[in-house]
Amino acid sequence: MKKLILLCYLLTINIILGQNESKQNDLSKAELFSSKSGTLIKKVSIDIGKVEGIELKIIQFTDMISGESLSALRFEKRTINKYSSGTKVASLDIDELDGLIKSIIIIRDNVFGSVPKNYTEINFKSRSGFQAGCFFSRNEWGTFLQIKKHDNKSFVLLKRDDFYKLLELLEIAKKQLT
Repeated sequence: MKKLILLCYLLTINIILGQNESKQNDLSKAELFSSKSGTLIKKVSIDIGKVEGIELKIIQFTDMISGESLSALRFEKRTINKYSSGTKVASLDIDELDGLIKSIIIIRDNVFGSVPKNYTEINFKSRSGFQAGCFFSRNEWGTFLQIKKHDNKSFVLLKRDDFYKLLELLEIAKKQLT
């Protein structure tokens, strides 16, 4: 009986720790840095631009005790419905920014010219759950951003011109981050 209770206890702890680790994996490096305990964090927000209701900002975090700093690109989308309002937020680490820029360039140069026979979806995913990509449906390519995974209120369809504007804003952000 004691062994059974001990086994149940160990399984419960394992499940709890596994869920906590999963939540940690959904955060960007900058979000993890800014949430460290025992630190005094200074946060500076620099506006980059806006595309289809989504604001792009560079967020600079500095630990004022150790002097360490880390920056990220932040996407913010305000949502309003009958009952509530809020802001959907995703952070993209500097090392992920290059991947997003390359992905959009590949989509622009190689994907938009193709005509698949079936529904096709191509997307870039970040650590924090942010997604950007395109899909082929009804004989045309559509583009999208999703700030938070599994949250359809953070999903935004983009016109192709807005997708290109996003690329321009990302390149501006990259210059400021490096």
